[in-house]
Amino acid sequence: MPLRDHFRPPLADKRRWDVLHGQWPAMIVQRLFPLLPERFYAGPSVHLSHSFEVDIGAMDEGDAEPSDSSAYQDSGGGVAVQARPTVTPAPTLTVETEWPDQEEYEVRIYDEDRGGRLVAAVEIVSPANKDRPESRKAFVAKCAAMLQQDVCVSIVDVVTVKQFNLYAELMELLDRTDPALKPEPPSVYAVTLRGRKRPKKKSQLDVWFYPLVIGQPLPALPLWLDANLSVMLDLEGSYEDACRVLRIA
Repeated sequence: MPLRDHFRPPLADKRRWDVLHGQWPAMIVQRLFPLLPERFYAGPSVHLSHSFEVDIGAMDEGDAEPSDSSAYQDSGGGVAVQARPTVTPAPTLTVETEWPDQEEYEVRIYDEDRGGRLVAAVEIVSPANKDRPESRKAFVAKCAAMLQQDVCVSIVDVVTVKQFNLYAELMELLDRTDPALKPEPPSVYAVTLRGRKRPKKKSQLDVWFYPLVIGQPLPALPLWLDANLSVMLDLEGSYEDACRVLRIA
């Protein structure tokens, strides 16, 4: 079955896009389970960003009074002495800030033989990852940090309503280019990246990049679990599993 456009009518009028994004990671894990050697395990993760406010009025400096138990300490000789308050210097700068929203729809694969070390991650892009420059920078920085730690990273982007390519921005951060992104980077794509450290040589970055097309099947992606060990993720199969469970025609 072909890739659908989950962000525009008529499908967007029948099913919310986040229904697919919430189900897809579980279907990926199900597909990976029989492929992973016993020492590896995969788990889905969905984290939704949200704004919240905390009322800290009651914690103002003038409102907080130390209790008797906190104001006095045992000196060690059986005599209670009053504790000296700690004087904290004033901050050198105080500014208002707004943290970028970070939604995560992902699958993470761990290696039990290496203490549960993260070895691979499949990141399914959401609109919130692409809607603002700071959100795109945060997503790209996260992927770059994982690659630097020898974690294989796959990015799956089926968001058709935000014309940005996070893989292209990741390559820009690394000061590298991919001829497949010219003349214009596609807005929907799937890509796997893995870093390879080499003794006494510069590290290398291997890339498997596939532009996606609405109405066409999705590719299989290699997931590297170790330097010489990989499995193939049937992206099309996991996508169709999710659509079938959610009754998306």
